[in-house]
Parts: sequence; C-alpha cells; structure tokens
Amino acid sequence: MTHTILRLPAVKARTGLSRSTIYLRIAEGSFPKPVSLGGRAVGWIEAEVNDWLKQQIETSRQAAR
Repeated sequence: MTHTILRLPAVKARTGLSRSTIYLRIAEGSFPKPVSLGGRAVGWIEAEVNDWLKQQIETSRQAAR
C-alpha cells in the first residue's frame, strides 16, 4: 500500500485553511497530525486529509438539515 504525502501548500489548497489554523486544529486534535519527513520537513497523508474533508462535509450537511 502506497501513501501519497502532501506538503503544507497542498494541504492549504485542499482545505482552504491557513497555516496557523491547520496547526491550531492539530493542537486541538481536530485535524490529522503530520508525519516527519526528516529534518524540519513534514507532510500529511493524503488519505487522512481526504477523510477529514469528507467528515467536514458530512457534518456540515447534517447541520444544515
């Protein structure tokens, strides 16, 4: 099983969130944690970001009912 790693600019583009909001939500436990890529580089597993987005959409749709 292969994992695609997204770097911060791609995560920001997909979610529409700013860097500070992403890291705030990570600290709150409401956004997927990044994985270390060595040194100071981190990335996010694409599937986890996609799952988070799907959950946000479902929650939003249920609240609108």
